Amino acid sequence: MDNNKGDSILDTIDYPEDIRNLTIGQLNILAGEIRQTIIETTSKNGGHLAPSLGAVELTLALHYVFDTPNDRIVWDVGHQTYAHKIITGRKDRFHTLRKKGGMSGFPKREESMYDVFDVGHSSTSISAASGIVEAKCLKNESCKVIAVIGDGSMTAGLAFEGLNWAGDREKDIIIVLNDNEMSISPNVGAMSSYLNRIMTGQHVTKLKTAVQSFMKNIPGIGEQMVKFTRQAEESLKAFIVPGALFEEMGFQYVGPLAGHRLDYLIKNFQNVKELHKPVVVHVITKKGKGYKFAEEEPAKFHGLGPFDIDTGIPHVKKNAKPSYTKIFGETIVKLARENEQIVAITAAMPNGTGLDRFAEELPERVYDVGIAEQHGVTLAAGLASEGIIPVVAIYSTFLQRAYDQVLHDVCLQKLPVVFALDRGGIVGDDGPTHHGLFDFSYLRSIPNIIVMACKDENELQRMLKTAVDCGGPASVRYPRGEGIGVSIDSVPTALEIGKGEIIREGGDLAIIAIGSTVYPSLAAAETLQQEGISATVINSRFVKPLDRTLLCGTASSLKKVLIVEENVLMGGFGSAVLELFEEMELSDMTVKRLGINDEFVEHATQAELRRKYGIDEDGIAEAARKLMERYRDVSGSEF
Repeated sequence: MDNNKGDSILDTIDYPEDIRNLTIGQLNILAGEIRQTIIETTSKNGGHLAPSLGAVELTLALHYVFDTPNDRIVWDVGHQTYAHKIITGRKDRFHTLRKKGGMSGFPKREESMYDVFDVGHSSTSISAASGIVEAKCLKNESCKVIAVIGDGSMTAGLAFEGLNWAGDREKDIIIVLNDNEMSISPNVGAMSSYLNRIMTGQHVTKLKTAVQSFMKNIPGIGEQMVKFTRQAEESLKAFIVPGALFEEMGFQYVGPLAGHRLDYLIKNFQNVKELHKPVVVHVITKKGKGYKFAEEEPAKFHGLGPFDIDTGIPHVKKNAKPSYTKIFGETIVKLARENEQIVAITAAMPNGTGLDRFAEELPERVYDVGIAEQHGVTLAAGLASEGIIPVVAIYSTFLQRAYDQVLHDVCLQKLPVVFALDRGGIVGDDGPTHHGLFDFSYLRSIPNIIVMACKDENELQRMLKTAVDCGGPASVRYPRGEGIGVSIDSVPTALEIGKGEIIREGGDLAIIAIGSTVYPSLAAAETLQQEGISATVINSRFVKPLDRTLLCGTASSLKKVLIVEENVLMGGFGSAVLELFEEMELSDMTVKRLGINDEFVEHATQAELRRKYGIDEDGIAEAARKLMERYRDVSGSEF
């Protein structure tokens, strides 16, 4: 290929087969061009920058060596797959990344045949790849299956369950450990890569097999000699490389490899491709590789919004209000100073959940369990059983992974664990794997737990105080993004449990809202007032227990009720209110629920999605108008 100055190799690449005739030098140039594309796009759209920059050479090496899409690459989490998307037929659409109607920020089967498994939550790759291997065996089909998992994802129990299974099955599976934090070993370099190129080479593998076969046939001492040579080999490998754990689980260990040396990666993957057994390939990469600011602060650039390329500074709105996450972080520190029994737990996200300040001020009282939500919740239960008050700060979507532990280990025992659910509701650009649209439904079905959602940042403070004081399981949900801008009480006071509030009086209909839908409901009521429709607006505050007196009294009086929530309608807040009305035998009412239909919500901005599902100001006002018309048609009454 001619690579004159000014020519772009990336312009000639559409699919993986286009890279397989490139030289190592050309691949290195291509890696740089891909990095620049990723940086330019994420600077405009936001996204997972540092993880994807760190995996560029690894991605090129995998697609160079393996026959994708016939060979299957299963990515873990998927936040490192931007290079993968660019070279698998989506280069021309990459500028639409995370935009409404555009490319997903994660692998998505319906988007490309090269995306073999939908992901977004971590630690699923090994189990999914194992299933694909078994399916290929059942169908008598041949292909290579590669699971690419990050070091952080290896902290989850599911990853070890997958390893335990795959190693024992002794099937043909390759697990690539993309170690971008050097958490297993810093032992990387020419010597290590050289040793592994030799140890995985066909000649050495064949020689080792032949020698072992010869030894076994020596009368009397054959088996002992084979055992001795294996022990000697393992002792040498354990001294040089940190692969003993994987070897003991049934895998051949290869690594650590220099993850940005394409020549090393390609040669080792070519050798590994000839093996027909479980293999772990340990690759050391640098998170944020190729972009100075991301290399220096990989956590900050892990996932972010639009930013200035030249400075690395995020674009923020002028006079932006403090985020709910920030208010949570400040409040929990304030409460913990006053109550030494309060501790905090996070699952690998101290910064994302706002617990970084807690870690700075009270380091001995914060626990980062890694990507292990199940362990985190049961750890909290153990702490609570001894009189400690754990505050478990987890995104709503990730608490789903620990549902059994919430039910069985916390709520069954009525233990005082507080669940602080960040990103409750629509989160926007990360899409269906990250929207927190199910927690009302999956939590309110569990006995003994109090379920709350705040309308603003001051109410968040009060709910946290309520939760830590209540003496039992409690959850507080708050949305992604900045707050309303209300004033914050210097000393937060607890709410009366199960008590809602009327925030606007009206005589025509009731709008019962919860959490992030309260202020849009209030704005809709103001719009309706100008049209001659007078609405009472109730902030329920509690999904469980409900304010029975307030809700039933208002509904009985006004007869027309609109219930609004940012959650799936099935089993959610609206369902709870309808169940209450049925229990109290209320009748002669017209009720409408607004929320998310029985579907997974795609990626777009929060505003675009709230508009789509009719839970913004305009959608609520329109639903109220239709409710009034429906009541008039049914009752024959005027309003």
